[in-house]
Amino acid sequence: MEQFITAIAAVIFVPLVLLGYIILGERVVERLPERLQIWIRPYFWALPAIGFATIFMVYPLLRTVVLSFRNNADTTWVGLNNYVYFFTFPDTLTSLRNSLLWLIFYTSISVALGLIIAILLDRVRYESLAKIAIFLPVPISAVAASIIWKFMFDYQPPGTTQTGTLNALLGLAGQQPVAWLVNSTTNNAALIFVGIWSITGFCMVIISASLKAISTEVLEAARMDGANEFRIVQLIVTPLLWPTITVVGTTMIINALKTFDIVYVLTAGAYDTDVIATQMFNQLANAHYGRAAAVGVVLFVAIVPLLVVNIRRFQQQEEQR
Repeated sequence: MEQFITAIAAVIFVPLVLLGYIILGERVVERLPERLQIWIRPYFWALPAIGFATIFMVYPLLRTVVLSFRNNADTTWVGLNNYVYFFTFPDTLTSLRNSLLWLIFYTSISVALGLIIAILLDRVRYESLAKIAIFLPVPISAVAASIIWKFMFDYQPPGTTQTGTLNALLGLAGQQPVAWLVNSTTNNAALIFVGIWSITGFCMVIISASLKAISTEVLEAARMDGANEFRIVQLIVTPLLWPTITVVGTTMIINALKTFDIVYVLTAGAYDTDVIATQMFNQLANAHYGRAAAVGVVLFVAIVPLLVVNIRRFQQQEEQR
C-alpha cells in the first residue's frame, strides 16, 4: 500500500509541483526589470533539471563512492580494501577478463559489420528491404533477444531430441550437440554473438546515414582517375566516415562495459561468463554493499572518459556544420 501511495504521489504530485513552479515563477520573473529577466530566466528554467540531476544522479554517485570505502554494513571505514578485493579475487578477475572480451570483440565486430553492410548495400535496388531485415533485432529488448537465443542454444544430452535450433542443425549434419552456454570454450563467444546480432543494425544505420552524405561527385572523380571500388573505400570513403565510426565505436565500447541483460538472462554469470555489471549485481544480492559500490565506481571510471570523447566528437561535428 505504501508503494502504491508513493507511485501515485510521484505521478500526480511531482508534475503539479513543477507546473506550479513554472506558472508562479514565471509571473515573478515577468515583474522584474528587463535586464534582470534576461539574466535570471535561463537559470530559472534550468533549476528543476539541475535539482532532479542532483537528487537522482549526483547524490547517488557521491553516496556510492563513499560506500565503496566502507564495510558491508556501511558503518566502518575499510579504506581501499573493497578495491583490493575487486582487483585480486579470482571471480572478479574473471569478470574483468570477460568484460575485456566483450570490449574487444563486441565493439570491433559490430562496428566492422555495420560499416561493411552499409557500404555493400549502398545504392542497390533492395537496399531498404535488406536494411529493414538487418535492423529488425535492434528494437527487440536485450531480455527478449536473450530469451530467443536461449531457445536457439538449448542443449539436450546426445541421443535425445534436440529442441535447440543450432544443435538440431548439428544433428542433421551428423555432429554431436554442443552445450553452447555451459561449455567454457563456447559460452562467452555465444553471449557476445547475441550482443553483436542485436546491435549491428544500429551501427549500420548510423554509418549508412553518414555514407549518404558523401558527395557522389568525389566518388565519380576517383573512378574517372582509374581507382577501383576497393581503393575508393580504402582511401576516400573510410577516411570520410572516420568521425562517425569513432562515435559509433565509443558508443559500442560503453555498451560492452555495461553489458548485463544478455549475460544475466542466458547464464546469470555462471560457467565463467560473469562480467563487471553482473559482478556488481551479485555482490549487491549477497549484501556486500561496499564491494558492489567499488565495482560500480570502477565501471563508472571506465565509462566517463568514453563519454567525454563522444561529447567532444559531437562538438567538433557541430562546429564543422
